[in-house]
Amino acid sequence: MNETAPAHTWSRSAILLFLFLPFAAGILLSLLIPRPIIGVISLDDAIYTSTASDIIAQLIYARENPRVRAVVLAVNSPGGTVSDTEAVYGEITRLRKTKPVITFIQGMAASGAYYMAAGSDYIIAQPTSEVGHIGVILTLPSNPLILEDIYTTGPYKLTGYPRDTAMREIETAKQGFLQAVQLGRGERLKIGEDILLRAQVWTGIEAVQMGIIDELGSTSHAYEKAAEMVKISHYEVVNLRAAAGLPEVSSSPFFFQTQEGMLTPYPNKAGIYMLYIPPMQRQP
Repeated sequence: MNETAPAHTWSRSAILLFLFLPFAAGILLSLLIPRPIIGVISLDDAIYTSTASDIIAQLIYARENPRVRAVVLAVNSPGGTVSDTEAVYGEITRLRKTKPVITFIQGMAASGAYYMAAGSDYIIAQPTSEVGHIGVILTLPSNPLILEDIYTTGPYKLTGYPRDTAMREIETAKQGFLQAVQLGRGERLKIGEDILLRAQVWTGIEAVQMGIIDELGSTSHAYEKAAEMVKISHYEVVNLRAAAGLPEVSSSPFFFQTQEGMLTPYPNKAGIYMLYIPPMQRQP
């Protein structure tokens, strides 16, 4: 009886060791092998030179870093300039060739911000998010005039171009916006050009019914959707600005400031904008 006890004890110890070794090996491998990354790029401002450059740098980092398996764009923006919006859109479409891009609309993705979102694979918004505003805005230049104290060498030196040229340019930009939406949404889009080009802002609930976005959800749902698209489960969510070592974007005087120090929704520079400008409240 005493002779069989040690063998019985050893057998039990061997079983415990056999069960423990794979568990320990799994922990060791998890420490040695980095987890895949769901990268997050945040936009909480208008789209202009500084913010566009910042987003593009993060998109390039995501494209070149093999650990980044998918990207979530967390957007809360009224839009911005046409050229900067198109630059970001181009980098998003380039990234999508190798990695999925999901947009989560936190509060607003209007005008140029929605243009950018339309370039992603999947769009999630909150029920009361403001979405859409598909169109372009431009302050028309004044007619050529002669000023006694300003000398110009041509009739359009002050304005850059005549009014009819400006209207043609804004029409071209509008059509480009429309095509980006139609291409990005494809068969998911349930409304036609006549409704899209009203330049209307819709809530998230309305947008999902129209096919402007894919579904309603939260930030964590956007991460889960990104992980689902690349078929990973053991991942980490990483802020790509910090990961890429980029500095914080400095604030830019994008909007017009009155003499009283109040900011209005209007840009302070002339140009063609994909920008949501809410109705101004009239003073009594």
